[in-house]
Amino acid sequence: MASTRRPLFYISTVLLAAAALFALYAWFTLSWSYSTGERAGYLQKFSERGWLCKTWEGEILMATMPGAIPERFPFTVREQAVARQLSAAIGQRVVLTYAQHKGIPTSCFGDTEYFVEKVVLSPGQPHVAAPGILP
Repeated sequence: MASTRRPLFYISTVLLAAAALFALYAWFTLSWSYSTGERAGYLQKFSERGWLCKTWEGEILMATMPGAIPERFPFTVREQAVARQLSAAIGQRVVLTYAQHKGIPTSCFGDTEYFVEKVVLSPGQPHVAAPGILP
């Protein structure tokens, strides 16, 4: 009787240890940030996505100068209050404060490694014509 329980005990111990290590790794990658910063641009899209794990994903377009091809910045939002602010700001210029978290184990926490923590609406910049070109 005791010999049949021993393998089950070892298997359950290994599974519990693996689950604990996974939880510790996930906690570490979500609580420790690799970098922090701000990005400004026009909020192009923002939506809640996912089959099983729903996450808020968005994208801003950052233009370095008028007429230049804008750079895309994809991001993830974890807080509902920030998600509500961004939903109301579609098409507007925003400044995003973010933290970058590298090595997140699954997309259930977000599709990107950039997690927005704060959003500020920014007044749009006026269009400036290039020198020598008439508007």
